[in-house]
Amino acid sequence: MDSHAVANSFDLSNARPLPRKFFDRDPRIVGRELLGKLLIRRHGERILAGRLVETEAYLGADDPAAHSAAGQTPRNAVLFGPAGHAYVYLIYGNHFCLNVSCLPKGHPGCVLLRAIEPVAGLQEMSRFRHLDLPPAPSTTQLRLISTGPGRLAHALAITRLRDNGKDMTSPKTSDLWLADDGFVIGEIAETPRIGITKAVGHPLRYVVRDSNFVSGKKLR
Repeated sequence: MDSHAVANSFDLSNARPLPRKFFDRDPRIVGRELLGKLLIRRHGERILAGRLVETEAYLGADDPAAHSAAGQTPRNAVLFGPAGHAYVYLIYGNHFCLNVSCLPKGHPGCVLLRAIEPVAGLQEMSRFRHLDLPPAPSTTQLRLISTGPGRLAHALAITRLRDNGKDMTSPKTSDLWLADDGFVIGEIAETPRIGITKAVGHPLRYVVRDSNFVSGKKLR
């Protein structure tokens, strides 16, 4: 089956929302175990979804690259709240990034969702990305949808105003959540994080090895 068919006929009936206890742990554990899970957006009557293939962990007060390193502010308050909530911020003045909070309340930590492989709602995601894809897009063309955190957010219409603070464990109250459909991934690779200037050597980026949808070069 080609990628276009998969992305428009994907069965989400077995996808179960991840419980809060999944996120109430060390971001390094959560970051690894989120790989292969589904990020799902309900947009009107349509469902948009992608399988996570790349994440980054941010460790809180002891991590110089984390937004929470300087303490709690109105901007980063979600990181200090209960686990399993969306933390959305703007970079470069025009790109949003989606994180999910980790650790118990009062202990900041999060995982940045860096890339997904589109599996449902391809046409809607393409429209949000202002892409004119052919009926049977190639993998190279599909990569333009959601490879990298800015593209991911754009493809799922994620903004700070719309989504910051949403409970990503509850489809009943939120139109943005994370789920497990039992999919088993292959080997995981760990690398330094991307696009930061502090704590650059920490191996806190997790990717599905051999995935065509990770940002940068495919890891083999």
